[in-house]
Amino acid sequence: MQAYSLDRVERLRSHLAQDRQLYEVRPDGQGGQHWQPVAASDLGEFLPLAEPPPFSAKSFFFPERELLFRFSGGNFYSALPAVTAQVLFGLHACDLQAVAYQDQFFAADRHYQTRRRVTLLVGIDCLHSCSGGFCSTLGSGPQVHSDNADLILLPRASATADWLLLVASSAGAAALRGLDLPLAQDDWQTERHANSACVAQEQGAQREIVAGIASLNQGLIASQTWDEVGLRCLGCSGCTSVCPTCSCFAPLDLPLELPEEAGSQRERVWDSCLYQGFQQEASGQNPTVSAGSRVQRFWSHKFGDSFKAQFGSYGCVGCGRCDRVCPGGIGVHGVMHKVGTCSN
Repeated sequence: MQAYSLDRVERLRSHLAQDRQLYEVRPDGQGGQHWQPVAASDLGEFLPLAEPPPFSAKSFFFPERELLFRFSGGNFYSALPAVTAQVLFGLHACDLQAVAYQDQFFAADRHYQTRRRVTLLVGIDCLHSCSGGFCSTLGSGPQVHSDNADLILLPRASATADWLLLVASSAGAAALRGLDLPLAQDDWQTERHANSACVAQEQGAQREIVAGIASLNQGLIASQTWDEVGLRCLGCSGCTSVCPTCSCFAPLDLPLELPEEAGSQRERVWDSCLYQGFQQEASGQNPTVSAGSRVQRFWSHKFGDSFKAQFGSYGCVGCGRCDRVCPGGIGVHGVMHKVGTCSN
């Protein structure tokens, strides 16, 4: 990777926003933080987040609800989204790992890929662990993988030092044209390694996570244990909504919006494998009729070795969002503690 010295991140942001719609996580004025559009003329200071935002970048490529096609007059009409070039600025390593996971899951999905192809990803290395994060255990962070981003921001430990900007793709290099930056003279590889070691030390060994994953893949978890966890699941879909890799959806067929036009349209909407009817078949058969079986299925998708072999990484990226949102206390740490200590 080519490395440049960057005096002000805002300078880079303004440059990228000149011919693209740029999004950055900012305070929403109501105590929260959400992805918001930023104009090239915006001089607001870029402030790296200590915690991942409540919502990942998933909805930029896989919206909560979208039109797939229309059927009218005996013909099908595709409804690919109208897109404009965009930049997601300041993505954490864990969320970039999730985008890479979704890229594979939706590799043949035209709607997803239409949005993905016009998106530039600007990642940022983490210098410290977020609360509840365990990305270092799963290999999804804190250092942004070069294959997962176009540009990578490396903050410096000293507040007076310049930033480093790493170019990780040809699209990233093309986006920098016209921006005059000096080449970095620092040993940034050693610096990134030291930063990662610091975060890993802050996160600790995460023995409960490691033990839980091992028990799950070795089939050591009793069905009674899953039932006990399932009793605490409210089926609210909070965890699946905030999880950056969850991709369950349901088709929704509706009449065309114009009454004078006969036909129908199909949309897809986010769904959750934790809903009781998610897997129910037309015959009435439901392979996951109990809450315990649904919870087991969910976590097997997140930490199953077969899924890791297929996608190159686990479906969990260690962001800890499920811990923060689950009212039943069965986010990843709660569940892994339970299944790692209660087995057959």
